[in-house]
Amino acid sequence: MRAQISMDLENDLLEKFRTDGYVVLPGFLPPDLLARLRPEVDHWVDSGLRRRSIDACRYPGPVPGGLPPFVEIELPAHGELAAHPPLLRVLCHLIGPDFVFHHLHSDRRGAAAPGKAWHHDYEQHPQRDRRLPMAHALHYIGGLDPSMDPLAVLPGSHREVVGKTARAHLGTGELPGEVVIDDLPPGSTVLLHSALFHARRAAPEPAGGFRYMIDGSYCRTGVKWPPVKPYWRHVLATARRLGLDRGEWPELFNEAHFTEYGSTGYGSTGYGGQPR
Repeated sequence: MRAQISMDLENDLLEKFRTDGYVVLPGFLPPDLLARLRPEVDHWVDSGLRRRSIDACRYPGPVPGGLPPFVEIELPAHGELAAHPPLLRVLCHLIGPDFVFHHLHSDRRGAAAPGKAWHHDYEQHPQRDRRLPMAHALHYIGGLDPSMDPLAVLPGSHREVVGKTARAHLGTGELPGEVVIDDLPPGSTVLLHSALFHARRAAPEPAGGFRYMIDGSYCRTGVKWPPVKPYWRHVLATARRLGLDRGEWPELFNEAHFTEYGSTGYGSTGYGGQPR
């Protein structure tokens, strides 16, 4: 999968993404990037930076006073991942040629961590259509195995126009037609249409070790999307300052594609959740 993706494979991925709402790219990320990402995730969690970034979202205060001391894309490998050229090329094929970066969340979860109920992450309030796609890239840095919390997805549910929590009352219970993803090699990426219902289910027999996952999100341009972090302008400005788009993706970190934080419109508001 690390090799150049052929046009035939791209067409197969597009058809599956349109029909089922997700595609799996086993071993998609290169080993050198993985080797740099894992210690960055450890630092992000152990230093308290992750907690401070979440608190800045929940209790924003005035900007710039509400800015966290550091954002994920300032970690060199995380910034590289956000604009990883092979990833952007696949997204270009799946959601269209022009899209904007929405957010990046990074986490490390221990064994026996709680699950997360069925939900979707499509930012629209009220939910009224699925005209433009939004995608989440779930990067499993260390892969997945049956001792870790699996990802459950409900194929085709991205075509339903319902609220994010329409199935939350079901918890993480099994649903007819679901697909469970619990065995992936390191560096695998699962691309979800953001309107696809999915859940993180607690592992039936957790066996220790950490589950590393970085969640990046991207929106097709054409409307103004809601930011999920009050310091969203700072994130995009940081990405531009670091030149993460390599001069090849002019819309990727463009502020023009977003509403003001807290306003209503195409999407919802508030903190956009934690990695699956």
